[in-house]
Amino acid sequence: MDVKRLAKCSLLTAVSLIIFTVEAQIPYPFPIPGIKPGLANIVTVFAVYTLSGKEAALILLSRILIAGLFSGNGMAVIYSLSGGLLCIAGMLVLRRVISKDNMWLTSVFGAVLHNTGQLLAAVMITQTAAVLWYAPFLLLSGCLAGAFTGAAAQAVVRRMERK
Repeated sequence: MDVKRLAKCSLLTAVSLIIFTVEAQIPYPFPIPGIKPGLANIVTVFAVYTLSGKEAALILLSRILIAGLFSGNGMAVIYSLSGGLLCIAGMLVLRRVISKDNMWLTSVFGAVLHNTGQLLAAVMITQTAAVLWYAPFLLLSGCLAGAFTGAAAQAVVRRMERK
């Protein structure tokens, strides 16, 4: 990776960490744990469509690990990694069949995969399938958040292409 690409990846990682940190300060009124907009994923979707798969994955992993250090919550890192790895793998496959004009759709699938990974981790950690009761709520909120973050990333890509 050359210096210019490294700088771009570093900048995108920093932006995603800033968004994550700001979003973490917002209290959410939902009684179900794990429901949040995931605004830092705007950067992930942007990276999936504008950088190599390796670079996009590196940005996501860096954000998850550094955010985990910032928050001091080891369990959050486990859930974020399980969801994030499944999400990035799925989005990297989907970008081959879903064009930039429909990035929001890739983001919706990514959000569903992220929630699925988190639920699987919860089942493994708690040793019970009772946590799957959250699935409909997490998947619905994931679809809505994924559509929003994907539309935002799509708007950024379109704007960048006009310059």
